[in-house]
Amino acid sequence: MAKRTSNQSLVGDILNQIIKTNKLETGLNQVSVVDAWKNLMGNGVNNYTKSVALRNETLYVELSSAVLREELSYGKEKIIKMINEEIGKEVIKAVVLR
Repeated sequence: MAKRTSNQSLVGDILNQIIKTNKLETGLNQVSVVDAWKNLMGNGVNNYTKSVALRNETLYVELSSAVLREELSYGKEKIIKMINEEIGKEVIKAVVLR
């Protein structure tokens, strides 16, 4: 009986190759950041969040409450650190609260 040659690859490796080949990483990062924001901030902040967008390593968050915007502005570095840890890589370098 002939021996098979092993050309097996891990599914994760194949998916990463597809993502890089088709330049899908920025879109996946956008989705990951929005999900991380919703998970980490909780219902209190999410009720006042109008939109969350990632552009060029900057997280843009539009809030409907000026008081909440001011409160969150004191913890921008903590927000960056928490979201990057949630995603598992450094995607965000700055936060802009509107």
